[in-house]
Amino acid sequence: MAVFKHRISLVARRRMADSIALSKLPWAGSLDEPDFLARIYDLRSMPSTDDRYSNAFQDIYQHQVRNYDWGDGWVFTDARFGLLYAGDDEFLRFLAEMIHPIVRPDETEVAQLLAEFNEILRIDGFALYAKDWISGHAVYGWRRTDAFHGASPELRLHERPLTDPVVLQEHLTRIRGGLVADPAATISSCKSLLESLFKIVLDQSSVDYPRADDVPQLYRRVADLLALSAESVPASTRGSESSQKILRTLVTTVGTLAELRNELGIDHGKSERSVALARHARLALNATVTVAEFILDTWQDRIDLGLLNRPV
Repeated sequence: MAVFKHRISLVARRRMADSIALSKLPWAGSLDEPDFLARIYDLRSMPSTDDRYSNAFQDIYQHQVRNYDWGDGWVFTDARFGLLYAGDDEFLRFLAEMIHPIVRPDETEVAQLLAEFNEILRIDGFALYAKDWISGHAVYGWRRTDAFHGASPELRLHERPLTDPVVLQEHLTRIRGGLVADPAATISSCKSLLESLFKIVLDQSSVDYPRADDVPQLYRRVADLLALSAESVPASTRGSESSQKILRTLVTTVGTLAELRNELGIDHGKSERSVALARHARLALNATVTVAEFILDTWQDRIDLGLLNRPV
């Protein structure tokens, strides 16, 4: 793993510590705190701050398992770990271990923390991503983000009118892990994310639709619901012609993504290996994020204007 030193600012680190505290989720997950920290540090060779004990493992066990008298956020201010000032690799490893499947088996909790972590890390150009899998559960690593939408797409799902963002978050997790490792699967996941989003919007707006509808058909129903047709832009509106062209392009983009999935994805059995490359997967990703962000923003706007009911 590359060493990034100190690109993650102190401000971001303090925000991260506050976010973890506000989440009410224990940073050690289902493990005792000394067992969690022992996954990262050699606690038995580190000093104790309590002269009754000979090493860090023993004093942490005494104060945080037996007594629990140091409080929840002590690890961020303890000089032995120095997480607020440690190198980026060490800080990021701590976050990645927090959402390791052995530490935190609850995928809903993982999705919540992952979204919060990446929202903060994004400012300094980092992202956690699924680098490996254990029995179907993601194991996270970290990397610099240098693509148009970053190495990991973020749709701020927890800020949207979604009653349960986990379905979309699962698609994002697969996309993160496959951009380079499995471009064909990523292209299919991009199409699946949009399909899930369109169905969520329709379901939560109580709009009936045939379950056999394909992605372009689902988009047309969502476009009707949200008044996204080019004709919905008044001719008197400044830039109306350009707006109408962009809205028509959205229809084409959704249809083309479905075609790309058919040609380069993995959803249909093929007699030859997919020729999809990372650049094809990133193209699909960027198009998917553009469409999804616009749909989510417009959906929120229609709700705020009282034109649609807020999901409950």
